[in-house]
Amino acid sequence: MASEENHNTFDVRRIRADFPILQRTVKGKPLVYLDNAATTQKPTAVIDALTAYYTGCNANIHRGIHTLADEATAAFEATREAARRFIGAASTEEIIFTRGTTESINLVAASWGREHIREGDEIILSTLEHHSNIVPWQMVAEERGARIRVVPVDEDGAFQYEAFLKLLSTRTRIVSIVHVSNALGVVQPIEDIIRAAHGVGAQVLVDGAQSAVHLDIDVQRLDCDFFACAAHKIYGPTGVGILYAKHSILSTMAPYQGGGEMIREVRFTGTTYNDPPFRFEAGTPNIADVVAFRAAIEYVEAIGKPVIRAHEEALLAQVSERVLKIPGVRILGDIPGRIGVLSFTVDGVHPQDIGILLDNQGVAVRTGHHCTQPLMHRFGIAGTTRASLALYNTSEEMDFFATSLEKVVRMLS
Repeated sequence: MASEENHNTFDVRRIRADFPILQRTVKGKPLVYLDNAATTQKPTAVIDALTAYYTGCNANIHRGIHTLADEATAAFEATREAARRFIGAASTEEIIFTRGTTESINLVAASWGREHIREGDEIILSTLEHHSNIVPWQMVAEERGARIRVVPVDEDGAFQYEAFLKLLSTRTRIVSIVHVSNALGVVQPIEDIIRAAHGVGAQVLVDGAQSAVHLDIDVQRLDCDFFACAAHKIYGPTGVGILYAKHSILSTMAPYQGGGEMIREVRFTGTTYNDPPFRFEAGTPNIADVVAFRAAIEYVEAIGKPVIRAHEEALLAQVSERVLKIPGVRILGDIPGRIGVLSFTVDGVHPQDIGILLDNQGVAVRTGHHCTQPLMHRFGIAGTTRASLALYNTSEEMDFFATSLEKVVRMLS
């Protein structure tokens, strides 16, 4: 086995001790968790924060005047400030809590899209998009008589920037683009995309579901109009997401849902709406998980994304070298700058068979189309096997995974 990574500032064994689930076994084998692009595991700090909320200050927020309500509101809003800092927003008024990346994109499509997209307008997506960044725009396009234009990718899975420039026009209303592909790990030239889109007067939504955990995000520097991500991919709870939008845009958007908190005054003759972000947070939110999300953000910040990324890059290089030597294996998206994902096919072998046999060895990977069916169609395949990395994965796990895969391929070939 390869020796463990030994940066002075990063002790992966100490990190692993923070994640209780990593101590368990699966089918009698130590768990090797390589499905992090789907969801990451949770450190004790997040689990403790969730428990502390329910045992110490459980109450509804914003509208109560008693002590528990004040404490719960303060904890909830502290997470909004942490989220603002985490992605570099100018104000907490630009941070909306949602259920995840999917709801964040749906909010923009339903609220901003229905207001600004008209018949004959165009929406630009890419072949790399997750279904959650395709279907909402299809719904709006069908309703409004707009057209969806798709940026192709090459055989390596790279975004075709020159083709994108040719698609841009004065008819383009929004470019909604994934920052890092969940299926391949390839990174888009997002700053260039934003600059070019703004050049024709289009807005830009960045799907940051995969990038927020790996890359330093500064939405002001990027100058994106919208940015969406989810807590559960950043070592936080499920059911919580962020939508960032420029305040100048939010202040003109109609509410996504109606109910409590999003109003200023309600009469049967008409309703006036609250200011952003509360205008877009109708009803009782997922308070406990939002509160616990702050612990996840602070956990990542305390370690530092550059240190985490260096660790993950070393692991990805190590395991890619091993896997490429296995006969019949093809890695998709194998281009410089790939982040955290090893997505591959094996000649004549169905990905599901690989996943099942790896699970028998305690190795958790994802198989299938990864909610990117158009991308799979582009490559003429039904799906891939995807191993995705996180800060708690080790060099020994990379060796064990590669050795297990070699055995599985020999068995199935």
